[in-house]
Amino acid sequence: MGLQLCKNLLEMNRLILYGASGHAKVIFDAIKLNDQKEVILVDDNPAVKSLGELVVLSSGIIEVNDRVLISIGNNKTRHILAERLGVNFFSVVHPNAVIAKSVEIGEGTFIAAGVVINPDTSIGQHVIINTSASIDHDCRINDFVHVAPNATLCGGILVGEGSLIGAGATVIPNLKIGKWSTIGAGAVVTSDVPDNTVVVGNPARIIKTNE
Repeated sequence: MGLQLCKNLLEMNRLILYGASGHAKVIFDAIKLNDQKEVILVDDNPAVKSLGELVVLSSGIIEVNDRVLISIGNNKTRHILAERLGVNFFSVVHPNAVIAKSVEIGEGTFIAAGVVINPDTSIGQHVIINTSASIDHDCRINDFVHVAPNATLCGGILVGEGSLIGAGATVIPNLKIGKWSTIGAGAVVTSDVPDNTVVVGNPARIIKTNE
């Protein structure tokens, strides 16, 4: 379903990546592998002129009919830009991702290579599911979440808006991760995580509150 959504959107209007970042390189590579190479890269920084093979243009060229994917890893920045831009967004699913047919994927989301997402999971808008992350059945990943490389979410997990699941972290089944929280790299989460908190370690423990 996610791959078909990607293909349908790639056929419509100009495709624009917003943000000349390393993350943009990864997205652009996935777009090329989906047989689509006509992509415009824009950035707010006029000093940035190129990124790999792409010329970087001013974000001022974006028009209302363009389709945009915010190619910035920071969750808060994606949230701010998504509200500000007032355009349509497209999603990209890497062809080497394994996505169950019942999975729902929101607009503006990127699914990277090696990802596995199992049945009856929903992925929100402007989400990043990064390289080789695994999300099991019946999970709900809300908007602006980033699941970092090699993270594992077991079945029935709810991840609140804007949260970061760090690289290599593991969340055991049927837990709730609150909004705008951070799960540290390699953490093993064995209990619910409140909103706006940072947890690290095995088992994961709260070390501070996010502002």
